[in-house]
Amino acid sequence: MNLTRRRFLASGVAAGAMLATGQLARAATSHTPRSSGPRNVLLIVADDHGYDLSCEGSSVHTPALDSLAGEGTLFTDAYASVSSCSSSRATLYTGLYSHTNGMYGLAHDVHNFSLLEDVKTLPWMLKQHGYATALVGKLHVKPEAALAYDAWLLPEQAGNRDVAAMGHAAGQWIRAQGSKPFFLTMGYSDPHRAGDASQFGNTRDWPEVPRMRYRPDEVAIPSHLPDLPGVREDLAQYYEAVSRMDSGVAILLRELAASGHADDTLVIYLSDNGRPFPGAKDNLYYEGIRLPLIVRSPDAKKRGLRSRAMVSWIDITPTILDWANVSPPAGYRYLPLPGRSVLPILEQANPDGWGEVFATHSFHEIDQYYPTRSLRTRRYSYFLNLQPSLRVPIASDVALSPSWKAITSTPGARLGKRTLEAFEHRPSEELYDLHADPDEVVNLAGDAAHATVLAELRTQLAHWRTATHDPWMPGITNPFGPAR
Repeated sequence: MNLTRRRFLASGVAAGAMLATGQLARAATSHTPRSSGPRNVLLIVADDHGYDLSCEGSSVHTPALDSLAGEGTLFTDAYASVSSCSSSRATLYTGLYSHTNGMYGLAHDVHNFSLLEDVKTLPWMLKQHGYATALVGKLHVKPEAALAYDAWLLPEQAGNRDVAAMGHAAGQWIRAQGSKPFFLTMGYSDPHRAGDASQFGNTRDWPEVPRMRYRPDEVAIPSHLPDLPGVREDLAQYYEAVSRMDSGVAILLRELAASGHADDTLVIYLSDNGRPFPGAKDNLYYEGIRLPLIVRSPDAKKRGLRSRAMVSWIDITPTILDWANVSPPAGYRYLPLPGRSVLPILEQANPDGWGEVFATHSFHEIDQYYPTRSLRTRRYSYFLNLQPSLRVPIASDVALSPSWKAITSTPGARLGKRTLEAFEHRPSEELYDLHADPDEVVNLAGDAAHATVLAELRTQLAHWRTATHDPWMPGITNPFGPAR
């Protein structure tokens, strides 16, 4: 088990000193820019796109993302730190786990979760250093004032999947900035389900986007789903939305190239959480948090690299700050940020010290409470379910989906190799040997032969929860003293 990543979790008093001074984060993220010109950033955030890329063998057609991967680095072991929309986006924008930044669940409507008042965000920090900032499309984090983008172009509208209009609006804004450095976030609504959960915005043609339809009998069935006609039809609709989004990425990147900024812009593509299907979205299992991450840096000399580094969305803010040569404000009480920049490892296929990631989940919707904390290494995954007496909730869009209806109406249907009972009712601890059991079905937490491994992972997770001020951890509530 690789314990080199974030060693402060097990190093006691020395760790506390490093956490207080920020030395650890600076030591791990140092990156010297090779050029003194503009250091622009384009962050592309998909909505519910699982690890589905044609360049990785998926039956979905994603030529634009395949091309971007060929021009940069594709991280094949990249993970969201939470599999819920608002919580994941809040992590991207703050560099803090959702149990630290306060975005415990969804932001919109009655759910009404929000960042803590003193949390600083990525667009805010970049603006303090002269960056122009803009968001296109979906935000899904509260309060809006905390993100403080200079412009919000084409805010998300129900049913709108006009990825061409989004790309052109982005290009127009980029060109208007002249020589000023910029940070642009493209927040797609694809491939999230539409309002009735049975469609994915596929009820009409969209401008400039060739419609890519998929035959249900030709789609590949992910390992967490059963092979049922309703599931196949649902996946075909999802794949169409993925391909539409991919066409939007192509338009966006053409706009970036036409602006003359392709060679001075760091481009990052990722998704907020797993595909919107049972056993993926809203779960910390493999299919819920293992997602595509593509990073194209003008500084990188190697192209088309596949990296096995286990990186996390907690590393995105440090990466962007590193690229921009920007530091969080002095005296910020959440320093050091728990993640680190991936820029120094962009040209390494299997770098040392990137062998585990942590994940956290508390809520999705306001009435969907199931707090879990998790640690994943190359060999094992460990889950601590803080309220095991509760039934695992299902996100409403997933619960209303054709897939879930097909599964629950078919006697004996499973979620891949997992029974519905095992999915909905979980013990306090789960331990899986990913080499022997990649589908995370055989729980080894009670196996005497794995007692030592369980104890090590349990201790490491407890150190992480303490270091990241998890308020679900006894004695952690109000860890910083009175709010300033």
